Amino acid sequence: MDRAKTANLTSDIARRIEALASYARSIGSDAVLFTCSAFGQAIEQAAAKLDVPVLKPNEAMFETAIRRGGRTAMLYTFPPSREGMEQEFRDEAARMGQAATIRSYFVPGAIEAVRAGDVESHNRLIAAEAAKLRDFDAIVLAQFSMARARDAVKAATNIPLSTSPDAAVAKLRVLLGADQPA
Repeated sequence: MDRAKTANLTSDIARRIEALASYARSIGSDAVLFTCSAFGQAIEQAAAKLDVPVLKPNEAMFETAIRRGGRTAMLYTFPPSREGMEQEFRDEAARMGQAATIRSYFVPGAIEAVRAGDVESHNRLIAAEAAKLRDFDAIVLAQFSMARARDAVKAATNIPLSTSPDAAVAKLRVLLGADQPA
């Protein structure tokens, strides 16, 4: 909720992200995965200070989408995360040497529905927005909380879909040697 109160990441928030990552490492974690897309820059700063993989919630998802082609649609429910995530996508495309674009679509009412415990409405709203999309190589669901809509979105469109949790877990398994890259 702290991120919803401010348009910018504060140094206090960045220190807390670093403290969380350091704590995770101090108790023996082999990797750290943050799950809020609004803290990207702070997570990058924390990652630079640790000796284990530290992933932003969407980096693996963006890698997957970029590999699928040049045009990605991003559905999001939490407005403060959009700008930072679009920049992360562009940075990831540049790092990968790929020409890729992202276009974002806000899903009004979805976050309020899930906060009220109405997961069915949350999923229906996201799937309805996905069903409108055309001419994209991939769709990504911006927030971890949106992953619960995965099956509804897959039923609404034939465009390949990536979610943060699925992509992040797959990447961490590779980084930690539990799986070989696909």
